Amino acid sequence: MKQRLVVIGNGMAGMRTVEELLTAAPDKYQITVFGSEPYGNYNRIMLSSVLCGEKTIEDIVINNRQWYSDNGITLHAGKDKTVTRIDRKNRAVYAQDGTIAGYERLLIATGSKAVIPQIPGNDLDGVISFRDIVDVNKMLAYSRSHKKAVVLGGGLLGLEAANGLVLRGMDVTVVHSNEILLNRQMDRPAAKMLQTELEQRGLKFKMAAKLKQLSGNEQGHITAVCFDDGCQLECDLFITAIGVSPNMALAQQAGIYCERGIVVNDTLQSYDPSIYAVGECIQHRGATFGLVAPLFEQAKVCANHLSAHGAAEYITLPTATKLKVTGINLFSVGDFQGDHSTESICFSDPAIGIYKKLVIKANKLVGAVLYGDTADGSWYQQLLERKENISGIRDKLVFGKTYADSA
Repeated sequence: MKQRLVVIGNGMAGMRTVEELLTAAPDKYQITVFGSEPYGNYNRIMLSSVLCGEKTIEDIVINNRQWYSDNGITLHAGKDKTVTRIDRKNRAVYAQDGTIAGYERLLIATGSKAVIPQIPGNDLDGVISFRDIVDVNKMLAYSRSHKKAVVLGGGLLGLEAANGLVLRGMDVTVVHSNEILLNRQMDRPAAKMLQTELEQRGLKFKMAAKLKQLSGNEQGHITAVCFDDGCQLECDLFITAIGVSPNMALAQQAGIYCERGIVVNDTLQSYDPSIYAVGECIQHRGATFGLVAPLFEQAKVCANHLSAHGAAEYITLPTATKLKVTGINLFSVGDFQGDHSTESICFSDPAIGIYKKLVIKANKLVGAVLYGDTADGSWYQQLLERKENISGIRDKLVFGKTYADSA
């Protein structure tokens, strides 16, 4: 008799777990999936490629509806299929339209929601986040009929949104609270090279900026962005990309223990042993997640336990950063800033747009920033993860793997 597995969330983390489970234990579960978007599973990290015209929505679908039926999975997809309640006592979930599904095992993969700036005017029409297909379709519609866009957030997502809108013909200004772009991933020299390159592509920047409010017209649509320093930017479309917060309200209502996210152990199990959680909704050893690499690792470990093979443990490794803007190569991993206990090896050639910084501590690589030439990024990441002693190749390290191997 198959056990019933219910998955809340039809995104990348939940579905990767299901894929891993189908490989590890294809006959163990009768699987039911609830998703609040009316699609199969798609690659959310490729939305920026759809926005800039390199891909279509069809191109980024990972599993279409046929895949679910081919694998005997019941899919409930659409806004009315959003799960509104988990009944832990009777082990059942309830959707908005009254659909009920019982479970022996429950997997929560509700993802995250965009952080919205707490300022007057944040509820005006034309103020959106960049999270799903609906958002991308809105941006594309605006790019055909409006001119001025403002993107709040100089992180990866903000820059990808801004680049896509510039390519669609909009006049785009990126507003960032810090003095440097990608301040969580880049040091100052690399960030300045990135900003220069993006300015050459037509993006504008307002750095170290403090928002005061968003102004609108009588119809309730945004018209301007106002700052503490008194200046204003005309605005038809305002995109907020200042981070995400775990979607844990459903778990909290069910009495599942949460802090900044749904708290899970090294096997991705919540405090209720029949309930697992993966992805951007979780908190593991104090950390929350916003990039895809750790999500896939979590999926693998979670599937290992759901299939009762139960040997794997999830360990958070440093995640590398890459920007999805064609023609711009950047990479960073680990502690790229360093401190009084570390040493840095730097190579810089602004004329050809190349910058490398390697951070060393006790003869081990602990961080790297590469701009312009990122060919050795994965090699540096390997050295870092394996904590290899680099003293024998230290003098060649900054020139890359080929040079270090040949010497």
